[in-house]
Amino acid sequence: MDNSTAEKGSPGQEQQAAGVGILLQIMMLVLSFVVGHVLRRHKFYYLPEASASLLIGLIVGGLANISDTERSIRAWFNFHEEFFFLFLLPPIIFQSGFSLSPKPFFSNFGAIVTFAIFGTFIASVVTGVLVYLGGLMYLMYKLPFVECLMFGALISATDPVTVLSIFQELGTDMNLYALVFGESVLNDAMAISLYRTMSVVRSNDPSGQNFFMVIVRFLETFVGSMSAGVGVGFTSNLFKYAGLDIDNLQNLECCLFVLFPYFSYMLAEGLGLSGIVSILFTGIVMKHYTFSNLSENSQHFVSDFFHLISSLAETFIFIYMGFDIAMEKHSWSHVGFIFFSILFIAIARAVNVFSCAYLINLVRPAHRQIPSKHQKALCYSGLRGAMAFALALQSVHDLQEGHGQIIFTATTAIVVLTVLLIGGSTGTMLEALQVVGDGHDAHLGEGFEGNNGYVPTSHEEDETTGNKLRMKLKEFHRSAASFSEIDRNYLTPFFTSQNGDSEDEEDDPMPSSRRGVYHGHS
Repeated sequence: MDNSTAEKGSPGQEQQAAGVGILLQIMMLVLSFVVGHVLRRHKFYYLPEASASLLIGLIVGGLANISDTERSIRAWFNFHEEFFFLFLLPPIIFQSGFSLSPKPFFSNFGAIVTFAIFGTFIASVVTGVLVYLGGLMYLMYKLPFVECLMFGALISATDPVTVLSIFQELGTDMNLYALVFGESVLNDAMAISLYRTMSVVRSNDPSGQNFFMVIVRFLETFVGSMSAGVGVGFTSNLFKYAGLDIDNLQNLECCLFVLFPYFSYMLAEGLGLSGIVSILFTGIVMKHYTFSNLSENSQHFVSDFFHLISSLAETFIFIYMGFDIAMEKHSWSHVGFIFFSILFIAIARAVNVFSCAYLINLVRPAHRQIPSKHQKALCYSGLRGAMAFALALQSVHDLQEGHGQIIFTATTAIVVLTVLLIGGSTGTMLEALQVVGDGHDAHLGEGFEGNNGYVPTSHEEDETTGNKLRMKLKEFHRSAASFSEIDRNYLTPFFTSQNGDSEDEEDDPMPSSRRGVYHGHS
């Protein structure tokens, strides 16, 4: 056995390398939070917190790369996609569902579902087809069609954390906030279901696959995962009947409340479904029903706890992305693939937003139309982040012949460019579109008074089409009202014990808009 092997296998050396690696991670996290706080305090929107974390990772990775500790540090930074999917993504996704405010979300539910489900499908297919055509025309590296669709699916996962933080800091129309936030939350679920479906299609014989079977497989993944999540969310309502809040058992109720989301996630994964989709819907249901059954102290604790771990996980992911770019040997030879991918993604995002907005405006009356400036803001807020990166990391293992590595390199470059360039210019862009800034206070509650949607923008309307649209709207309102009544009269009394509190919660659509960037007690 040679000396280098002996040194490598030495327990002391391993422990030291582990200690250095973990120390480095903690130092970068501390630095990120401090820098983020300073940037937020000085209202410096050109370098959002996500960008700052990414740059810190890049700098430390670059320094580690030129030092002699490169090998040992890389060993401790070489996380597998399981680490992302099992430890980092669940708290982020659960917090997304948990911090979703019911009123603006459900009043725009039809539009959000259209953007997140139909829109993401359009974006995935358009991106996949354009990348495939680009390969055929020798503009970029040629990938098989199914792999192009897998790339289209993973890169369609948006992560507008920067845009949402600026919305909260500067204030905006609540409906626009609900659309951007709701779309990003549900669109992660859609993108992961599409990616898994395409992965299954690829692993079976692609030529013999029936398109109908692909749709069935997707619905099975999405609906099955959603049902598992909702089921576990309702099961968690044992708090109402266990009486944990009156027997001074706050520690126990907090432990159980924290375990249920992971139970939902692992149940879905164990059944071969999507844990991400499941934990998202568990978050929405637990916030709406279970949360009000907790004692007041426990409510504060679980809100803070989930916010804390999701902030840590999100910051860590951006640091790791920066570190990975500096340390890994990426296949930068395919610059054409990266350049044209960015171009095709921009086209796909525009097709997605404007086509969905057109369809939504067809069935909405004039006073609930999505204005053009909101459509542009939606289009601009399609940053890529943690989900796209984690799926790309998985594609390295899923795809052979270096194809996964090309997709991973392209995705990493796209995430960095969108976070640094688009994220940094978001504040300026949103102010230019006049969707944020002074005078926003008038809009925060207005949209929900009588119409559950957008504030009137124009009163000019053709009477005949107006009557047709009004009829459609009445039908929609009847069905929505009937669900709201069932929820208010049966579900909420059965599953919750503090109805008044939950009503008050819902009346505060963007709870942390005046307290800073992150969601606090929501």
